[in-house]
Order: sequence, then structure tokens, then C-alpha cells
Amino acid sequence: MTFKLEAFEGPLDLLLHLIDKNEVDIYDIPIKTITDQYMEYLDLFQELELDITSEFLVMAATLLSIKSKMLLPKPPVIEMDWEDGMEDPDLDPRAELVRQLMEYKKYKEIADQLREMEEERSHIFTREPADLTPYVVTVKENPVEGLLPADLLLAFRRALRKMASRNSVARIRRDEISVKERIRQVMRQLKREGGRVLFSRLLEDGFSREEVVTTFLVLLELMKMKRIVCFQHRLFDDIVIEAREDGSAVVPESDVTDY
Repeated sequence: MTFKLEAFEGPLDLLLHLIDKNEVDIYDIPIKTITDQYMEYLDLFQELELDITSEFLVMAATLLSIKSKMLLPKPPVIEMDWEDGMEDPDLDPRAELVRQLMEYKKYKEIADQLREMEEERSHIFTREPADLTPYVVTVKENPVEGLLPADLLLAFRRALRKMASRNSVARIRRDEISVKERIRQVMRQLKREGGRVLFSRLLEDGFSREEVVTTFLVLLELMKMKRIVCFQHRLFDDIVIEAREDGSAVVPESDVTDY
């Protein structure tokens, strides 16, 4: 059981209290005085009917043993080599007690420092870290940073040139040809060619996509009206367009689909 009386705890704390009270050197303890005062404290514990732990009794026995050794006459000094494990008779009987007191004093001072630090820390209150990103001041990047007036002038001139090219308007005229007109052209060409012509000859160089499509539609329309016959001599060979013998070179406009 650990108990506390006044300003000390345990036997070593009581010894330090007696040493400080008597203002003596810890390395030269007046063992008789300290032992007598220590025993007085033990008698006080018994009067107050306090349980004395075995540590206090062991320390009392230790002090009495040191006191008896201090009272005994010292034997004559004999020089000899001491082996390990053998006790030197000239060794001060108080040395072990002093060592224990110094160790206890050191740890007691450290404990006092930790207690003071704990007391200071108890007055500090902490909280979990919060996200302070919304409060960070952000500086917007300058889009023209590093540019010189000459660079801005050059960019302005390029913009003016682009605007000038955008304002120019080009008029494109689309050449349109109807199926009726193209039928007349094909029939006239068949007449000139003797009633037979190759499809490739119907397409002149520079024909647009619309003119090629219109020519195909013309051939389909003439075959539907049974004015021409289209065939090939071999697969993928040029298409041969031939006018029918009973067909007329002039196609009535009423027979042509208007598109």
C-alpha cells in the first residue's frame, strides 16, 4: 500500500525530508541523528494507529545496521587484492544508502517536472483540425502577365486582318440542269454517234457530282420509257448505251417525270 503523509511518500522520501530539514550533506549523512528521527516518525505512525508498510521497516533495519557499523571500531588496514564479489571493508556503510537516495531524488525531480508540465497542459484545450481552404485568399492569375505593348499591338493587327477577311463575301453561282434538259442532250448525242455511245463519253471532264447523278437518272428514265438499252460486254466493262430501233430521238415532254 502506498500512502502519503505531509510532504513525503515512502521511506526514501522520508529520509530526503529529514536530510533537507537538518540541512546536512547527502554524501555525509549523520547516520545517528537521521536514524533517531526516522524511528521517531515510526513511533508517531504507531500512535496514530497507521499501518506501517514493510518498506519502512526494512529501511529502519537498514539504518540501524549502518548505525551499528559506524559505531564499531575499524580494523587495521591490510593491503590486498580484492576479487570480484568480495566486499571492501574500508567501504563506507552509507554508500549504498546514498546511491539509493540520489537515484530517488533524481526521479522525484523528474516527476515534479512532469507534474508541472501536466498542470500547464491541462490549461490548453485543443480541437480537431478544420479545413480552412475556403478562407485562403486566392490571387487570380493575370492573363497578360509578361506581355509587352508591342505584343498587344501585334495581336491587335492580326485580329484586324482576320476581321477584314471575314467581311469579304464570295458569291457562288450554282449551275443546275434538269432531267428534261439532260435527256435532250443525251438523245442528241446518241443521234450524232449513230445510235450507240459509251457511258464514259456522256461524262465530260469537269462534270460535277450533281451532273453525274443527273446523267444516271436520265439513263434510268430513258430505259423506263423504253427509248434506250444499256448493257455490258464483260463484268465491270464500260456501259454501252444504245437507242432502240423503234425509239424516236425526240422524247415528248409529257413522258418525262418532272424532277
